[in-house]
Formats: sequence, C-alpha cells, structure tokens
Amino acid sequence: MAGTASAATAALDEARGFFGPGTASWRVDRELVVLAGGSCALLLQAAHPSVAAGVAQHSTYATDPFGRLFRTLDSSFAVAFGSRSEAEATIRRVNAIHAAVRGRRSDGAPYSALDPEALLWVHATLVDTALRVYDRFVAPLDAADAQAYHAEAAEVAFRMGVPADAIPPTLVELRRWMDEMVASGRVRVTPDARRIARTVLYPSRLVPRVAWDAAHLVSLATLRPDVRREYGIGWSAARERGMERLAAASRRLLPLLPAFARHAPPARAAMRRVVSAGAVDAERLAHRHDAHPRPFEVAGGGASLVRDRANEVAAQAGGVADARLDHRALEAAATELG
Repeated sequence: MAGTASAATAALDEARGFFGPGTASWRVDRELVVLAGGSCALLLQAAHPSVAAGVAQHSTYATDPFGRLFRTLDSSFAVAFGSRSEAEATIRRVNAIHAAVRGRRSDGAPYSALDPEALLWVHATLVDTALRVYDRFVAPLDAADAQAYHAEAAEVAFRMGVPADAIPPTLVELRRWMDEMVASGRVRVTPDARRIARTVLYPSRLVPRVAWDAAHLVSLATLRPDVRREYGIGWSAARERGMERLAAASRRLLPLLPAFARHAPPARAAMRRVVSAGAVDAERLAHRHDAHPRPFEVAGGGASLVRDRANEVAAQAGGVADARLDHRALEAAATELG
C-alpha cells in the first residue's frame, strides 16, 4: 500500500510540474495578454550590455527572428506548464546552451551567459514585466499575490544558475535592484541593444511599420520610461491616456471570454494533464476560478530562501500585514479538493 501511495504521489507531482493549479505562476502566465509584454522584457534584457553582446554574437535573432521567438516561447511554456520531467529537461538544455555563450563586449569587457548578474537581470525583467502587464491589463494584483509569483519564479532562477542568496527576498527589493542597475549605468542601451531593438520591434519588412507599432503598444506602455527614452522610442501623454482606456477595456472584457480565447494552449493542456492524473477534481474545478490541490511546495533552494528571507525582512520592519507576504497564497494552495 505504501508503495502504491508513493507511486501515486510521484505521478501527481510529475503531472503538476514545477507549479500547478492554484499557484500565482499558473494564474499569471496562462494569460495570452501577458505575452503582449514580451517585447518589453526583450528590450529590458538587451539593455544589459552583457546580455546584448551574447545575443548579438551567439543568437539567430537577426536571421531567424520568428524561429527564435517560437523556440523561446516553447521553452518558457515548458518550464511554466510542462510536466516536472519536461520542465527539468528544458532547464538542463537551456543551461547547456548558456554554458557555451561567452566572449567580449564592444567595450572589451568579458561576458558569460552564466554570469549571475546577467542571469538575475533577465529573470527580473520577466517577473517584473509579467506582473505589470497582468496588473494593468488583466486584473489588479495585491501585494501578497505578486510576492507569491516572485517567490515561485525564484525557483526557476535558482535552477538557471542564479545563486539563491543573490535573489532579492521581496518583489519590492527586486524592483529596487532593477532601479539601481539602471541608475548606476550597469544597465544601459548600447549600440548592440539598439540593433537588437530594431529586430525586436520590426522583425519583418513585409508587415507595415504601423502594424508592428500597434502590436507592441502593450510592451511599450509597460517599458520603463527611462529605458524607453534611451532607446529613443517616442511616447506621449495622449498615447498614455489611450493605453489607460485600452487597459480598462481589457480588464472588463477578459472575464467574459472563454478559456480557449483567453488562456495559452500549453496552460489549458497542463490543466487537462493534472485533471487526468487526478491532481484536481474536474467537477469542482469547473466551478472555481482556480483549484488548490495541495500545500504549495517548491523543491530546491531559490523559492524557499526568498520566502524565508522575505518573512524576516517583513518581521524586522514590524509590519503585521507585510509579514504575511506570500502566506495568503500559500494558505490558499493548501486547500484540499474532494
């Protein structure tokens, strides 16, 4: 009996993957509109000189922009929504690719794709962008939900090579670190970054520029104003007001859409997988916004250390509400179905 129970638990863990139903990661990353912020994340990443040099010297972004995009999306979705073995295999593959990416930047400084600072910067751009797009265009996120997303994402950063103690303990501190990176000039728009931006924003001449401009509106509205100015991307108060109206309309419309029109196909496939594995009660799932099959646990050091350090920071600050941080999401994930 014990062996059967152990095998069943292992099967459920395999089906859930790194995160699973009820986690902030699934709630945020399943939204198709969050993908509209992808260009924002790419432009922020390219603003780190080492990242830009690595992309310029080792990537096919210029010769095969759409192929690179689809491969990146496949990898991202495999980590977020794949089974545990699929997610682990994807991270091993990406880490192996990164191990071979090294060289010298245009300023002569050596770089490596395994540099912890560059890895953390890429990670931070993804977390920050996803949360900003979700909060503005899907639904407002409270501090506890946003912190839960940060803590969950820390596990991926840890597995990708970011030292656990280098990950800021709270989302607020992660964003403060990003501010410091830009203010210090360690993140800045270089000629490599500008060349990458041209391909990101206008990957094909067959499509009119005005169409690409429209496609990138969500990303450009989400991009930090200081970095946007460094890229020379124009913005205006009128355009910002227009984006506010678009965001408000998006928040009203999305709840009315069925899942197939709102959620990414890999997210829907992942939910079918966990239902089939018995990790979620399908009948009750149909009547819930989310389902929480078990206490949320993350294997590895990244997320647990972030969560523990975040609680210490909050406790030292003396804030009762802040000290809870991601606990509400964790408690919600502990609710059992059936």
